[in-house]
Amino acid sequence: MTHPPRGSTAPPRPTAAATTPAVPPQSGSPAPPGRPPATAPDTMPARRTAWAEGVDRLRVAATTEPGRLRVIGAVLALLVVAFGAVTAWQTTERSAAADDVLHSSQPLSAGAADIYRSLADANTAASSGFLAGGQETAASRDLYEKDIRTAAQGLITAAASSDPGSPSAHTITRLNQLLPEYKGLVERARANNRLGYPLGGAYLRYANEKMQGEMLPAAKDLYERENERLDADYSDAKPYPWAAIGLGVLVLAGLAWAQHRQYRHTNRVLNQGMVAATTASTVVLLWLVVGHTVARAELNASYDHGVRSLNVLHDARIASLNARGNENLTLVSRGAETKKVSATEVVDRYDYDFQQDMKTLTKGLALAADLADDKAGEAPVTAATGNMKVWKARHLEARKADDDGNYQGALDKVIGAKGATGECFDGVDTNLALALTHEESEFKRAAGDGLGAMTGLPAGAAALAVLAAAGALLGIGRRLSEYR
Repeated sequence: MTHPPRGSTAPPRPTAAATTPAVPPQSGSPAPPGRPPATAPDTMPARRTAWAEGVDRLRVAATTEPGRLRVIGAVLALLVVAFGAVTAWQTTERSAAADDVLHSSQPLSAGAADIYRSLADANTAASSGFLAGGQETAASRDLYEKDIRTAAQGLITAAASSDPGSPSAHTITRLNQLLPEYKGLVERARANNRLGYPLGGAYLRYANEKMQGEMLPAAKDLYERENERLDADYSDAKPYPWAAIGLGVLVLAGLAWAQHRQYRHTNRVLNQGMVAATTASTVVLLWLVVGHTVARAELNASYDHGVRSLNVLHDARIASLNARGNENLTLVSRGAETKKVSATEVVDRYDYDFQQDMKTLTKGLALAADLADDKAGEAPVTAATGNMKVWKARHLEARKADDDGNYQGALDKVIGAKGATGECFDGVDTNLALALTHEESEFKRAAGDGLGAMTGLPAGAAALAVLAAAGALLGIGRRLSEYR
């Protein structure tokens, strides 16, 4: 038997408990004495989002110069592309609105004014033909029929451009219902007038009431709605694209900073890619600012010297037509229609309305003369003003003859072949038509120039922005290649 060396300790002999294999405790049974119970881990490590990981990688990459260059290149390219996209978007919106001004809303406004004028002119022609009685000329009859056709065709065009269920659509529907009713009343008035029946005058006055009380107010409402649409298109076309301009300034500032940083790090003055990006961005920004400034100026001119003048001239022309119609009806009614203007004063209704229309015409011609910005626009307005003054003087002579009981003399002063108020009315109407034609051409020229100043800007801005982004990336790539 051998003994362990002196000074050493013999290993302990294993006990039965140590040699017995450990058996895991069964579920629901108590843990063995002296051993703590097994527990599940407290928490699982939180899963990181892709965004957080990307930020960390970017932060790590930015600690090296190549990484910083990549970040700078990506940010510059993103800014340039955003600049091009916003520029294309905002200029497309404004160009579309300017196109609507020129080709949609203003023609529709003019069409609504033409409906208004045609209805007033038809009413005037009907009263003039009635006064002529059996001596009504074919030209007078044709003028009435032409005005009715013009109004009907204008309503068809307006209906095609209006939204279903809109207030304009309801107004057009109402006018389409009233037009045949009015025409039927005029035909009854003519038929009775040819037979010498006094009932003809009553029918004509009823037709005039329908025109003055229902049709012309509805036509004026349609005209004003179309003018509101025109004003809305102007409001969409003229504002400066501040978002695009702001981005353009930011892009140029970023490119300048990047090139200055490169100069400080490398002592190199020029980087071809960055210079190309800066040049393209500068061109886009200048094109945007200058092009829109020119477009805005021309659109303002088209409104101030076109639309405003057209509206004033349309109102003046309609006032002259209403005045002529009321002048005729003064003789048709022969004092049967009166109007109380004060507690003690009662006047002929149609003559009173004539005087109000002439006041409107006088103010309209004065304003049109102020708005005319050249001799071609001023000359017909001046001529119309002269015709109006003679018209007023001749009207006073006709009223004096009628008040003195000389009905035929008054009739000759109104619809006679020579020296009648009809000549003055024709002069006013003809000269106002000339002024309208001139102002229409002025509007189209200015609005067309405004639209032309923005032509090609959306596509050009997008193309130059892509070029600028490519230049920025190439410029940064040139620097990166030095680290390989």
